[in-house]
Amino acid sequence: MYKERLSIDFKKYVILGACNPSNAHKAIIAEENIGLMLPCNVIIYEKEGKTVISIIKPTTAMRMINNEALKQIAMNVEAQLKKVFDSIE
Repeated sequence: MYKERLSIDFKKYVILGACNPSNAHKAIIAEENIGLMLPCNVIIYEKEGKTVISIIKPTTAMRMINNEALKQIAMNVEAQLKKVFDSIE
C-alpha cells in the first residue's frame, strides 16, 4: 500500500476492517455517534522477524461512553474477537 500510494518503502503492515454489520448496527442504535469509535480494526505487522496481531478490547474502547446497552454489545463483540484471536497459531 505505501509503495503504490505514497512511493514509500515500509514494513509489512495491514489494517483489517473487522466490523460485523449486525453488531455495528446494534451499537449505532444504542449510541448514534458510536460510528466514530467502533473498535473494528485489527492490525497485522512484522516486527523483528515475527508477525504481530493486535486487536483492541471493545470493552476498553467503549468504557468512555456511559451506555449500558453499548457495554453489553462490546462484551459480545469482545468474546467473538477473542475466539478468533485464540484460534490463531
